[in-house]
Amino acid sequence: METRVEFSEQVVRFVASRAPEPRAVLRSALRTLARERGDIRALEGPLEDYHRLRVGGYRIIFAYKLSGKRRTIRCIFAERRSAVYETFQQLLRKHLLEGEKR
Repeated sequence: METRVEFSEQVVRFVASRAPEPRAVLRSALRTLARERGDIRALEGPLEDYHRLRVGGYRIIFAYKLSGKRRTIRCIFAERRSAVYETFQQLLRKHLLEGEKR
């Protein structure tokens, strides 16, 4: 099964804003994600539909999407470990609430 990795604009900007050394480490980890390499874990509780990739003190939250014979890994949000889960939950709630208003 072919696996494709997509990145949200937030993930691209976050990685690009890091200093050269952490940026290189993050990019390397993201390249290996298509082969599902790295410290990957399924999240629990309200984020149970998501997974995280641990890269040192950073976390990248992603979700799997299956479409026929193609699997896509959609990297949605990246942040330092200390803030990633709470911030992502807040953004997810806001997004869901805005969707309900439409």
